[in-house]
Amino acid sequence: MGNRVGYVWLKGQFLVFRFVVKIPEGMAVEQAAPLLCAGVTVYSPLSHFGLKQPGLRGGILGLGGVGHMGVKIAKAMGHHVTVISSSNKKREEALQDLGADDYVIGSDQAKMSELADSLDYVIDTVPVHHALEPYLSLLKLDGKLILMGVINNPLQFLTPLLMLGESLIKKVNPFLMIVI
Repeated sequence: MGNRVGYVWLKGQFLVFRFVVKIPEGMAVEQAAPLLCAGVTVYSPLSHFGLKQPGLRGGILGLGGVGHMGVKIAKAMGHHVTVISSSNKKREEALQDLGADDYVIGSDQAKMSELADSLDYVIDTVPVHHALEPYLSLLKLDGKLILMGVINNPLQFLTPLLMLGESLIKKVNPFLMIVI
């Protein structure tokens, strides 16, 4: 539809053209749904913050629905992807099924130290309160921590980690992501 915005009356409601997507013939709705929800949720910040070029190193924190799509989309863009999880339960799935390059358990101090200052971005999909410092330390200078998990508690982190990385906190619509 390009840049046109229009409206159509369909089945008793108005639809805005720029939000209507034609599902390709032969693709089942069940196949399209994850791309239109979790897929767009992950693709949007990668696009918005100029993180689409091949060769970037990214981390996906949490391997639920959004995390799954994060791995797939980042790999399709040619990124080296490290999944960061709380246990080994999803290691095989991440590496073999989704194609992640590395898998790190967040509480493994030695592995997290090896990963320090090496990532261009981390997409944090964890929907519960958790410390941000371990993941801020993984970012290169000007790296981005993109919070996608809905957390109902106030965020807390040590400001020196932000200052040392020349970071900023930014709210971006329409997906209300916070980038550090």
